[in-house]
Amino acid sequence: MPAIVITGLGIVSPLGQSVADFQTALFAGQNGITMLSFPYRGKEVLFPGAPVKDFDPVRYIGTKRVSLLDRFAQFAVAAASQAYADSGLALGAAEAMRTGTIIGTGVGGISTLEESYGRLFDPESSGRVHPFTVPRFMPNAGASHISMALGLTGPSFTVASACASGLHAMGTALHMLRTGFIDRAITGGAEACLTLGTLKGWEGLRVMAPDFCRPFSVHRAGLVLGEGAAMFVLEREEDARARGARIHARLAGFGMSSDGKDLTSPDVEGVTRALTLALEDAELSPNDIDYVNAHGTGTRINDATETAALKKALGPRALAVPVSSSKSMFGHALGAAGALEMMASVLAVREDFAPPTIHYLGSDPECDLDVVPNTGRRHVIRAALNNAFAFGGMNAVIAVTKA
Repeated sequence: MPAIVITGLGIVSPLGQSVADFQTALFAGQNGITMLSFPYRGKEVLFPGAPVKDFDPVRYIGTKRVSLLDRFAQFAVAAASQAYADSGLALGAAEAMRTGTIIGTGVGGISTLEESYGRLFDPESSGRVHPFTVPRFMPNAGASHISMALGLTGPSFTVASACASGLHAMGTALHMLRTGFIDRAITGGAEACLTLGTLKGWEGLRVMAPDFCRPFSVHRAGLVLGEGAAMFVLEREEDARARGARIHARLAGFGMSSDGKDLTSPDVEGVTRALTLALEDAELSPNDIDYVNAHGTGTRINDATETAALKKALGPRALAVPVSSSKSMFGHALGAAGALEMMASVLAVREDFAPPTIHYLGSDPECDLDVVPNTGRRHVIRAALNNAFAFGGMNAVIAVTKA
């Protein structure tokens, strides 16, 4: 099969709205989590969250069209525009027809939905919703607006598989490139889920931390939601080298599995299968892996399950490899989580640096990995794994290597 490489990177995140800014903050262990305030039934309610700050969608979309896009689609277009510019591509009509747009999102235009419900049920409101409510909230809006913004006329669609959406989208793009169905792809994930309704829903599950996300740590108390988008340009390595493109890394393999057991509780065997399948697809052994960007949600059961699965899949190597969770810095962005963390993985491989797991308070016997506590470090990374595990028992793992 042809080798698939990453030639374009773009990001909108709580740690920065360019790849350079994101890398600086990520490697420094910067905290993107803060307290968010919402008016609710005549009082103020507070939730921890990791928002994208001072985002200007007009820069990427223009004044006339910006109101037609939900915040998640604005993020998607901004990150994709960055990635396309970074790739150096200049596509003609025939090439645009051979370019796919495959994007992951978990909840799509939830901001639009909540705004619409507010107008409908507020007795002091007119009861009228925005005329573009449906085009704004539909989950495929991000992919559609990217294709329109960049003039891409090949296959365009959205993958929605909760927190595995971003990696499922990227793995799908990988397979489409390998089989020759397309010649290049814009792929990744986007989410803007920091709404009161979403936060109250997660609060109802009793899995939210009161302050910070502390993956793999003793006294960890749950997850913190974030938002953003990360996009990548993928193409065959021979094509990239023929046009003299800069290659950031190689997307070497993809594994996915279903637990088939429980809607919300992860299963060690299901997670292990996805890890093992990614290694097999990339033709890597456990000893080839030098870094793991963990799913690392900060909940007691998820972190313990992921630790056990890594030990099963990697054997003794699991205890020697740095395993960090970027969610400690920029929260859990649901359908965009895997894509944001893929950016962290690509930069880790490209720059030989293991980002930290911040807010770490000490070792938990159930999570006895090298989690790069609080401070990142220089570390030669030939190959890395990026994990994303979702409600519904959906598991996805991508292997990325130096080009």
